[in-house]
Amino acid sequence: MVKSLLRRPLLPLFALPLLAVPAPLPAQTAGAPYSIDDQSFGRLQDAVDAIGEGEGTIRIAPGYHRDCAVQTAGRIAFVAAEPGRAIFDGVTCEGKAALVLRGAGARIDGLVFQNMRVPDGNGAGIRLETSDLDVVNAMFRNSEEGILTADDPGATLTIDRSTFSRLGRCDRGLSCAHSVYTGVYGKVVVTRTRFEKGSGGHYLKTRAMTVDINDNSFDDTQGTSTNYMIDLPSGSVGQIANNMFVQGRNKENYSALIAVAAEERKNPSRGLAIAGNRASLPLGLNRKSVFVADWSGEALAIGANELGAGLTRFEKR
Repeated sequence: MVKSLLRRPLLPLFALPLLAVPAPLPAQTAGAPYSIDDQSFGRLQDAVDAIGEGEGTIRIAPGYHRDCAVQTAGRIAFVAAEPGRAIFDGVTCEGKAALVLRGAGARIDGLVFQNMRVPDGNGAGIRLETSDLDVVNAMFRNSEEGILTADDPGATLTIDRSTFSRLGRCDRGLSCAHSVYTGVYGKVVVTRTRFEKGSGGHYLKTRAMTVDINDNSFDDTQGTSTNYMIDLPSGSVGQIANNMFVQGRNKENYSALIAVAAEERKNPSRGLAIAGNRASLPLGLNRKSVFVADWSGEALAIGANELGAGLTRFEKR
């Protein structure tokens, strides 16, 4: 059974231009890097402020943008003029992230975020503090965190066709960072997305009340000192379905792939559906792990999942 799992591609064939190697980019963009309709801006914050409490789209030119912005109002779409070629590189606002979002809603489309590091160890591409956020066709890499949120029980975070690579950390005596870490959001939806090469922490950790984690790949084969693939520390309802998991060799914690209510039982978990997934350990690794570890004590709806050798379907903890 393990061989059949590993023959299948680790990455779904998404239409992601980010996965192709783009032509070399200029160190700085030519002309104005940001535009709203026919108006141009030299600084991203100026473009954000121009939208104010309204609604608008900021087009971001190809190149390396050593810039950041804070959204405090309005609904803004941050859209790459050429997907995969507009790269926010190493600059954060408020000691948090390249984009700090606390407006009325936002959308990210086709952007790359990389090399985000801050003193508290939570340097992220995006810090979401309130409202809905849609992320599509984006890449987060080589940073402490990809996306980090505060709490907004009435809002939804949606991630689709994106990649999270070389993210996370658990060092320097600071709280761990993760590829994606959300607070108490109403709903978190993650679809057709790849998580890979983690450098600490969990790949997807969320305290959302409802989750829809569907058709993703969690490839830990090149991970370093990683933990769970999916951590629902407060419990959640919804579904984890049709994903592919390969646990790596270099783990800080290899006791489970999916953890439910490991820290607290704040959210209901009864009926959480986990089905249609494929999971395996590396070939030749003489180790055992658990596919779903549950601390909630509630009846989870664990259906048919294809598990490789060394994996136990479920364990109550």
